[in-house]
Amino acid sequence: MEPSTEHAHWAESLRAHGRRVTKQRIAVLDAVERHPHSSADSILATTREALPDMTAQSVYVVLGDLTELGLLRRFEPPHSPALYETRVGDNHHHAVCSQCGRVEDVDCAVGHAPCLTPSDNHGMTIMIADVTYVGVCTECAARAS
Repeated sequence: MEPSTEHAHWAESLRAHGRRVTKQRIAVLDAVERHPHSSADSILATTREALPDMTAQSVYVVLGDLTELGLLRRFEPPHSPALYETRVGDNHHHAVCSQCGRVEDVDCAVGHAPCLTPSDNHGMTIMIADVTYVGVCTECAARAS
């Protein structure tokens, strides 16, 4: 498959990781890039705009593979299905509205990655701290007033 110019960076990343450039992989990467913090079901709906025959199984396989490669990041907010994003490698965190489910990225607050120093690392070299802030977004707070 010869990707469009706008998807050339994804094709290059896939090849660099030893993967073939397929329309399914490009469609999933494009969907997640355009709609960060999307669930697999949302990604399926978006990919079907370009590939009507895309199956849920294909989306799950591609998401798993791209996450394992480090091209996507998967995170699980409380009381929500797993969400995916293309922002990888910087150990950022997330703020989640407990009412509407809105998700926003939160950069590391202080220090260097992993941003937080555990009281006891149990002999492990800590590389990532995964923090989820849960609150109420301004829109939901305004509606409640």
